[in-house]
Amino acid sequence: MAFSRRRVAGFTLIELMIVITIMTVLTGLVLPMARASLRRHKEQELRADLQILRDAIDAYKDAADRGFIQKADSYGYPKNLEALTKGVEMRGGKTLRFLREIPKDPITGKAEWGMHSMEDDPESDSFDETNVWDVYSKADGVGLDGTRYRIW
Repeated sequence: MAFSRRRVAGFTLIELMIVITIMTVLTGLVLPMARASLRRHKEQELRADLQILRDAIDAYKDAADRGFIQKADSYGYPKNLEALTKGVEMRGGKTLRFLREIPKDPITGKAEWGMHSMEDDPESDSFDETNVWDVYSKADGVGLDGTRYRIW
C-alpha cells in the first residue's frame, strides 16, 4: 500500500514566526519616523501661528501709529490678545479686527500664549499687562532644531 502525501496550503508555524518578526522590526523602524514627522508638523504649525499673532500685533501697532485707533496707549500696542479678535473702534465709528480667533498652540493644544510688553525682560515669564509687544509659546520642551519653544 502506497501512502500519498497531500500538500496542505497555508503557512507553517516557522513561516508565521518569520513574518511576525519582520513586521515587528519594520514597525520598530517606522514608528520613530512617524513620531518625528508629527512633531515636525506641529513645530511648523507653531512657527506659523506665532507669525500670524506677531503680524496681527504689528498691524495693530501700524494702525495706532497712523491714527486709525482712537484709544491706543502711548506705545500703540494692544492691551491683550483679545483686542485683536474683538476689534477696536476706529475714528469714524467702524470696528477694525486683526484676527478672527486666537490660534491654539499646537504643542500645548490651548489658545494660551505667553506675552511680553515693551518693559518686560524677554528672558522672564513676567508680563506687566501694559501692552502686548510679543508672544511666545508656553510649551515646555525643545524643538527638533535644539532650541526651546519658548524662545521661538
